[in-house]
Formats: sequence, C-alpha cells, structure tokens
Amino acid sequence: MQTISPTTPDVPQVSESVEVHDPAVLAHARALLDACATPADMQETILQAVARNEAWRGRQCINLLAPEAPTTPTVRGLLSSEVGTRAAEGHVGSVNRWFAGTKYIDEIESLCIELLKQVFKTRYADHRLVASMIGNMVVYASMAQPGDTIMTIAQPFGGHSSNRQNGPAGVRGLNIVDIPFDPDELTVDLDRFRTLATQVRPKIVTLGLSMTLFPYPVREMSEIVGEWGGDIFFDGAHQLGLIAGGQFQDPLAEGAAVLTGSAGKTFSGPQSGVIVWNEERLTRPLTTAIFPVMAATHQVNRVAALAASAVDMLAFGQAYMAQIVRNAQALADALQRRGIPMLGSHKGYTRTHQAIADVRQFGGGLEVAHRLAQANIITNKNLIPSDQPSDWDRPGGLRMGTIEVTRLGMREREMEHIADFIAQVLVDRVEPAAIVSDVTGFREPFQTLYYCVEQGLPPHS
Repeated sequence: MQTISPTTPDVPQVSESVEVHDPAVLAHARALLDACATPADMQETILQAVARNEAWRGRQCINLLAPEAPTTPTVRGLLSSEVGTRAAEGHVGSVNRWFAGTKYIDEIESLCIELLKQVFKTRYADHRLVASMIGNMVVYASMAQPGDTIMTIAQPFGGHSSNRQNGPAGVRGLNIVDIPFDPDELTVDLDRFRTLATQVRPKIVTLGLSMTLFPYPVREMSEIVGEWGGDIFFDGAHQLGLIAGGQFQDPLAEGAAVLTGSAGKTFSGPQSGVIVWNEERLTRPLTTAIFPVMAATHQVNRVAALAASAVDMLAFGQAYMAQIVRNAQALADALQRRGIPMLGSHKGYTRTHQAIADVRQFGGGLEVAHRLAQANIITNKNLIPSDQPSDWDRPGGLRMGTIEVTRLGMREREMEHIADFIAQVLVDRVEPAAIVSDVTGFREPFQTLYYCVEQGLPPHS
C-alpha cells in the first residue's frame, strides 16, 4: 500500500536580507515606532532620543573624541535658519546661478569665501563641500586620471580610507602606492620615500591621516615630486583648525598644492568640508569638480554657520588651538605616568589635538572604548602601527582628542583628573559604573563654550 504524504500550500521562499546596521538596534527602533499611536507620537519619540543624547553626551560626559567639536549657539542657530530651505546651484553671482532671487545668498556665500581666505591666508577657497571626504574626491577628480599613480599612507599608520582603495581614491581608479612611514617616529620615512617616489613618479602624494600626532616633511616631499611635476595634496581633516590657528605646519606655505579639511573637527564649525589653494592653474579644475560634479544645492545654512565659525577662528583661534595642543600633551603625559603606554612619548607625545594610547594589555581598543563609555568617558578604538589592517574591528589602540574639553574651558590641571578617571578603569580595574557619579560631578561645572564671539576667552586665560 502506497503512503501518500500530506501536502502543504506553496510558501514563497524569502531570502534573508543583507543588513550592514546592527539588527538589534534597528529592531529597537521599529518597536519604538510600533508603540506610537499617531504621527505626533512618532515625532515625539525622535525628539526624546535627541534630548537623551544632549543630556548625556552634551552635559554629563567627558568627550575625548578627536573628530568632534561642540559648535556655538550662533552656529547652531544658523544651522536651523530659514536660508537652509533655499536652493542655490552654481557659483556666486546672478549669471552663474540656475535660480533667480539669490542676491542675499550670494552675499552669505561670498562672506564665507572671503573669511576662509583670511583665515588660511590663501588666494582661493571654496565652501560648498557638504562633507570633507568630498574634498578628497574633488582633488582626485580634478588633478588625476584613472590609472594614474598616487601615494598615500596605509591605515595601520594612521592613513584614512578616503585616500585608499575603498575610498574616493580607489573609486577614481587610481593606482595607490604606500608612502613609507616610520612607525617609531610616526612620520614619513623621507629617505625611503625619495627612493620609492622616484621609481613610481606619482601624480599626487597625499598626506591624509586620521591618527595624526606630528608634522610631516611637506617641503622636502614637494621638492622631490616637483622634479616630474607631481603635487602634494594635504588632507588636513583633523589639523584644519590647528593650521588656521597657527599651531601646526602651514602645508601650502611649505609646498602643498591644495589643502582640504573638515570644518567639524579642530576648526569647530558645522560638519562639512573646506578646500583652499593658491595656484591659479588649479582654480578652474577644482571648482568645476565641485560644481556641477560634487555639489549642487549645498546647504546655505551650513555655509552661514561655516562663516560664523571662521570669525571665531580669526578672533580666538590662536589661543584656542594652542590650549588644545597643551591639553593633549598634558593628557598623554598624565596617562603615561599612570601606566598607560602612549605613542610618541620620546617626542613629547603630540603636536596636535590627539593622544594615542596602546591599550593591548588592557583588552584592546574596542573593549577599552566601550568600558570607558560606561564611565561617561567617550573615546574611540584606533589602529596603531603594531596592528594589521585585518585588526580594523578590534585594534590595539585608543584615540583621544582634546577639542571639546578645551572649548569648555579645561586646562592642564583638568587633564590630570581625566587621566585619573581613565586609569581607574584600565589600570586599577574599577568597575566603570562605580565612577560615573564622579565623572558627572567633574563635568557638571564645565558647560559654557569659550573661544567664540559670544563668550570670549575662558576666565582664567
């Protein structure tokens, strides 16, 4: 007797979706939205999330992230201004615009351009980069062709992805050769660079690092590549404010052809990019790559906020940036004395806003950063020269920056207190939750932003 198996209706096979974001976090967001009865409830849910971040990150934490800076009330107000709803494609000037009615927008944008020229002491500046990484693509699109050879720094030594195969340089189809880097001195190995560069004759040599502690031999490198008409591109994403404030090398004065950078890091302005240069030959290629290729409606509210930040830099940049560097050096030294190995100790630790710790003995950068966050101390994991590129998710280093704590009025003595908190978690193995109240109490008096038109210098300066 034949047995007939029961049948079931055909069920469509749903393939598992590919998601780069954390599924648990997305599921939490869906649950929050599912609990909302009305669109008004959904908006209130968003507002509450923003308020929670402002209360915690904005008022209770010691923020040591190197890529972040708090913006002033003026800048924040401009970011929400009416002009942000307006479109303004094209270059400044009525004939250059696609739309009529832009006379005041032209005024805002030209003010920003002229302020950037003053800040960086350059002949040319552009304000339309809505992100600093777009500046890198502008350079590669306008100054190189697919197949050209460029040289950039590998990521374990601090090089940034925007100048590597998985960023704009790779998307442009450029042949990328590593710049020889000295892992102990944390700068370019000039002798090896001279030999290798002469062999490969790069069209562009890019100095762009997200882990950046010391100046680079820009003048010497420029002389080397100048022999075959090569250019130095200085990606100053992190150093932009330090350059503007006269506390770091001036790449353009030392031979770089173009300087880009982030306005949202040491420059302490809105999240966006800046590009400046001096050579007339670059003006048409660069600005054509910006518009119409990379930017169209470029957020005029952000342009106004960038202009206001440039005013603060003109007025207070030198004092602000100098204190940022002193604080970074003091923090690094305090951590080293408490048993946390710091990169560059034999060279004074740093000449920028960054201090880099080797935290392999404490569990590595990922674990350490999350443990410190539980204590209301915000840092980030970072590759260091002893790492391999494959260590990206769990590197051996920890990156710290002193932009925000400086703008809140902290000085060297406060860096000692911050180092104490970090050492309690890492060296003494104190549970992070046990020191949260101490960290919050330390942070509570520091709520005013200085080095700006509204507040001027801190009282003790």
